[in-house]
Amino acid sequence: MTSPEPDTTMPSRPGEAAAGALFDAIATEHATIYGYGVVSAHSVPEVNYLVSSAIAEHRARREAAIALAQQQGIDAAVPAAGYQMPLEVDDPTDATNLAVRMEEDAAVAWRAVVEQATEQSVRAFGVTALTECAVTAARWSVIREDRAVTVAFPGGSE
Repeated sequence: MTSPEPDTTMPSRPGEAAAGALFDAIATEHATIYGYGVVSAHSVPEVNYLVSSAIAEHRARREAAIALAQQQGIDAAVPAAGYQMPLEVDDPTDATNLAVRMEEDAAVAWRAVVEQATEQSVRAFGVTALTECAVTAARWSVIREDRAVTVAFPGGSE
């Protein structure tokens, strides 16, 4: 009996640090876009503008990151059929908490790109992405009425 052939249709995460970080950031963008569907379903109408803006931002970033990966000769991560959310979402407060969490998680992924990138164009893309995630997280934090809406070093534990 022979073992089944491995699935070669799904790209594997590259082993090289810079390529792996970009692959992971694209995977995070896929998950964030999916998660914003959950946020949208549970948000109050007054924040639809922010949900729409965030989804559009992440879709545009994902597509640009995929193009950047292809330019670098890296196979991009593909979206999963579904994702497990990092917290249960049953109401608008949970939806806002999820949005903040996703933006923070995306900032972590893009910070890794910045830290690992060996090419200036990739590093610059990562800095822009990290900044945009931090700004969107701050916008959600205002809605959540956090006392502090920004952090000194987005994407880090400092």
